[in-house]
Amino acid sequence: MTGTTRQEYQVTDAPASRPYADAVRFGDLLFVSGLVGVDDTGAIAADAAAQTRLIMLTLGRILEAAVADYSDVLKLTIFVTDMADRPAIGAVRAEFFGETKPASTLVEVSRLVHEDMKVEIEAVVGLKTPA
Repeated sequence: MTGTTRQEYQVTDAPASRPYADAVRFGDLLFVSGLVGVDDTGAIAADAAAQTRLIMLTLGRILEAAVADYSDVLKLTIFVTDMADRPAIGAVRAEFFGETKPASTLVEVSRLVHEDMKVEIEAVVGLKTPA
């Protein structure tokens, strides 16, 4: 892709030593790193639904920074530590996506980066505005 630029987005208050960006734009695609359910103080939300809500709010901040919205999300990958949380995660997800139905993968994993984390979500977004 000759002439395509790369742009990094950092919207969370992550330590400067973190070796990755919240999202990276390349051409008309935005790749969103795995997001977890922590609030602005770094506290982990108590359950899968609350974690998903925080994740979706953070995703919204990233989308806004990239001049996009939830309808531009092409693909979600959702990692859960307990498949029984699927209905709660799905209900929160529906609040943000409404009628929009991105492609999606749901994977149960044995553990996320912190033992109290129950959900992690990454996304691929199609952008309409020029880089």
